[in-house]
Amino acid sequence: MKHLASLATAVLLSLSSFAQSGGYQLGDKVADFTLQGVNNQTTSLSNFTNAKTVVLVFTNNQCPYAKLYENRLVTLASTYDSKGVQFVYINSGAGDAGETLQEMGTKKYSPYLSDQGQKISTQFGATKTPEVFVLHNNNGEFILKYKGAIDDNPQVASDVKNQYLKNVIDEVLASRAVSTPDKRATGCLIKKY
Repeated sequence: MKHLASLATAVLLSLSSFAQSGGYQLGDKVADFTLQGVNNQTTSLSNFTNAKTVVLVFTNNQCPYAKLYENRLVTLASTYDSKGVQFVYINSGAGDAGETLQEMGTKKYSPYLSDQGQKISTQFGATKTPEVFVLHNNNGEFILKYKGAIDDNPQVASDVKNQYLKNVIDEVLASRAVSTPDKRATGCLIKKY
């Protein structure tokens, strides 16, 4: 029985490390991608080579956590727009009920792209909504600098003590080392299909 428990623990640990190792790792160069968005526009990562930093936000319309963060994300995007930061919102639940391009058009996000088939969320290793990935533009090549949570309090914006995403953006724009490069996102699990 003890041997069986040890075996089960080993299997769980190996599965856990496999799940965490999926997708890009910090410091990786990110490949270009193209997705269809609201209003039948297609957008590529390479469209943003003039941006200093790109923040990819994996989200959807139905997740309660994503809804709680919507205004915070729009405010952050507006705050950093003039500083060369481009927010790109990616719906990782595209195709599910409530996640059509038409329904995506009711959100304040721009651009808001459909990850039909979940190719891009898988490529990045995104597991939750919302989950953010900060990419630094290094002469036209995007390098992953951060992945994870937006802040430490999804429920009450006024009670946030650690603004992970804001701090990372400030550090990247100032060419400083990222002090917290990975923080586990809190949100809804991305249902794989």
